[in-house]
Amino acid sequence: MLSITRRTFGALAAATMLMGAGAASAEPVKIGILSLTSHSPSIIAEGKGYYEEAGLEVEFVPFQAAQPMAVAIASGDVDFGLTAMTAGLVSLAERGAVKIIGGAMAEAEGVEGHKILVSKAAHEAGVTTPAGLEGKRFGITTAGSSFHYMAHKIADGEGFERSSMEMVPLNGVPAVIASLRSGQIDAWSIQPNIADGLIASGDVFEVGRIDDYVDTYQVTTLFTSNELIANNRELVESFVAAFSKGVADYNAAFVDKTMSEDESGEMVAMIHEWVYTDRPLEDADAAIRAGAMRMNEGAKLNLASIEDQLEWFKSENLVPQDASIENLVDTSFVETF
Repeated sequence: MLSITRRTFGALAAATMLMGAGAASAEPVKIGILSLTSHSPSIIAEGKGYYEEAGLEVEFVPFQAAQPMAVAIASGDVDFGLTAMTAGLVSLAERGAVKIIGGAMAEAEGVEGHKILVSKAAHEAGVTTPAGLEGKRFGITTAGSSFHYMAHKIADGEGFERSSMEMVPLNGVPAVIASLRSGQIDAWSIQPNIADGLIASGDVFEVGRIDDYVDTYQVTTLFTSNELIANNRELVESFVAAFSKGVADYNAAFVDKTMSEDESGEMVAMIHEWVYTDRPLEDADAAIRAGAMRMNEGAKLNLASIEDQLEWFKSENLVPQDASIENLVDTSFVETF
């Protein structure tokens, strides 16, 4: 029978009170999330207690595409987002609603990046290089999404008219995948951990790489509301610091592979709670580990890439022509380059 002395009881009671006080002081935070490995640093930061250590009580809010997440940030339904830059995000920034505060996933030298894919039908019809995408149907989630940007950078690089490719908006990544596999669209570009699985199925073929068309592409960014920056800067700083710890762990485990197998296995299990949830862990493990793209240490932001993306939005009349980098980005939270 377990016996508890008065001294032990007092210690337990004090610890319980301290835990209660800590829980009471934790600030609730909602973070937008997509079911993609690019969101792994945030998942790791939550799973390893980095957000909790920073005084944040995190709730993940799932989305199917980047643009709706920006709207949710602006409305106050979500506090932080991590997605690719979109036309909606730029427009909301121009209205003083949201700001990019850091960088996350990026194309990096020596690390495999986004692959350009075509359907089996397109490949059999002779589309074996990106030059063959002229006149073809390219899958995107929404107009002004990262997929739209990448498609046009391919067109620019190959020297054919952007308008010659038909952009097919499908609202979410799962729908794009299904359409590519069935041949309803001809092409798409996506990060390697998704691309490799599609290629292995035999329904999809790789014909090129995005880093041949976009120099050091800042693929995803961290963003929040102007209101949160103005009224609770300390919370934003705490979020960025905790997220950055998740980034360091992700790179160590899956990009640089300097972490032990046991430690990286623990993080795979954390990620699996949000990514590839329709597969058993043992099947999802390889997909989560494979094709990991580098995340910017310390959430550094490639400002030159953001400026290039902003100019593309303007060139397509997807955002106001006077949209400015000053309205879009707050450079005070992280290093920029």
